[in-house]
Amino acid sequence: MRLDEIPTGPPKGVTKAQAHKRLKSLGEELFQLQDELWGAKLNSVLVVLQGRDTAGKDGTIKHVAGYLNPRGVHVASFGVPTLEERQHDFLWRVHRHAPRHGEFAIFNRSHYEDVLVVRVHDLVPKETWKQRYAHIAAFEELLAAEGTIVLKYFLHISRKEQKERLLERERTPAAAWKLNADDWRERDCWDDYTEAYEDAISKTDAKHAPWTVVPADAKWYRNLVVAESIVETLREYRKPWRRKLEEMGRKGRAAIADYRAERDTRKKRR
Repeated sequence: MRLDEIPTGPPKGVTKAQAHKRLKSLGEELFQLQDELWGAKLNSVLVVLQGRDTAGKDGTIKHVAGYLNPRGVHVASFGVPTLEERQHDFLWRVHRHAPRHGEFAIFNRSHYEDVLVVRVHDLVPKETWKQRYAHIAAFEELLAAEGTIVLKYFLHISRKEQKERLLERERTPAAAWKLNADDWRERDCWDDYTEAYEDAISKTDAKHAPWTVVPADAKWYRNLVVAESIVETLREYRKPWRRKLEEMGRKGRAAIADYRAERDTRKKRR
């Protein structure tokens, strides 16, 4: 898998207006799907967002997850590990945020940092991070076996677009809090990160935990691709969810009928 062979921009013929209209329709369906997920509690959903600085992880959460009911959504961000986290295995801090049945969890960065940043900056020996691909694959296989729908997205931006976004932050007072010299330092490692991402995606892509490389130069197209992917995946689970909800409805109606019959009997005895 070569990232430089995958476009970072939207295909010709797709307009911003069309994308916004489609996203709104997908958002309404996503809300309905989440409601059925929450009620049936047969599955959970884990959305992993990875990407270079300024790729749009926060924006994707805002514009796609914004259609979800906050009641059943948890967003976890993973930065530099704390002392406590470093004293456990690298997946310890991540597993704690895995979603419960009926819920969404969205990872803003994730366990993949432990084969990306640590690799590029030599934070652990090569033998250590190379073993982690298998650990990550096994972890995601475990989640899937327990009913978690795992969806992973790499937000793919060009080097030119990243530079423009970094400079835009400097020009925008409202975004000043995001300014960080480390973003420019990390940019100097562009090729190293490209190689690390290509390996991570290739070695951990699986049917039960697929990667989607999302063209992310156009924010509106990025949001559309992620929303379309999530909705298309969840549609496949709709039948068992609805069967479970119908069963719950029958039991609920039966319980109400029993209550009313019992209440009427008590009234007659009086």
